[in-house]
Amino acid sequence: MIRLLLWAVLGLGVAIPIALVGVIALGEAADAVPPVRFPWNGGMDWTSLALVVADPFYAGALLTSLVVAAGTAGVCVALGFPMAWAIARARPAARPWLLGAVMLPFWTGFLPRMGAWIGLLRDEGWINGMLVALGFDPQPLLYSDAAMLIGMVHAYLPFAVLPLFGVLLRLDPALEDAAADLGAGPVARFWTVVLPQAAPGIAAAFLLVFIPAAGEYVIPELLGPPGASLVGRVVVQEFFQNRDWPVAAALSLGLLVVLLPPLWLFQRLEAGR
Repeated sequence: MIRLLLWAVLGLGVAIPIALVGVIALGEAADAVPPVRFPWNGGMDWTSLALVVADPFYAGALLTSLVVAAGTAGVCVALGFPMAWAIARARPAARPWLLGAVMLPFWTGFLPRMGAWIGLLRDEGWINGMLVALGFDPQPLLYSDAAMLIGMVHAYLPFAVLPLFGVLLRLDPALEDAAADLGAGPVARFWTVVLPQAAPGIAAAFLLVFIPAAGEYVIPELLGPPGASLVGRVVVQEFFQNRDWPVAAALSLGLLVVLLPPLWLFQRLEAGR
């Protein structure tokens, strides 16, 4: 009974929405409500799917989103690893408080946090104010690639810290002690003992950030440059402004297809841990 209920939830929450997106992608844009002629009314139309594959604009938006997601995941792993290492090596009584500090941003609303970054990065914000006080010229920080990356890293950093903490907590300190007894220094112990054992956790942390970041829309819209064509922005533009639901649905399916291999790899890594 429970298994049947779980399959029903997956069907209603995952399978049916994806199938509906596929049906819309095979439809044809129309001046109607909703603005699409479904396949059973006018036959299947593969134009939108072919357009997403062949048009350099949509392929470029998808590639840009993947590059931004990879950069975000890389920075999150680079910052999250020492944080997770410090928490794993802290006293057991202090670990819940340190993990709570990592999760603290989730206790406030997402939009207020991004609004705080807007206030910090705008031309008259605190960061430029500090630069002027130090004798430097103010910099155009807001609505830039750097601002977008800062917002993305801020939003997704806990997703990297938590799996890294779980892996580092399970490391056997005796292996590091044995390497030290054999003459290995701190750097050699890290590269030869710690890093190989933590590699699955590093890969899982990277994918756990990369997968949702690839379809991010809100942060690039609030902090990113106006001309940045990311897949989330393009989908919203096609859906709401151009009212071309088939193209928006086809692009969404394209993103899903691209993210299926990372999802599969993440599942394999989690199953092997």
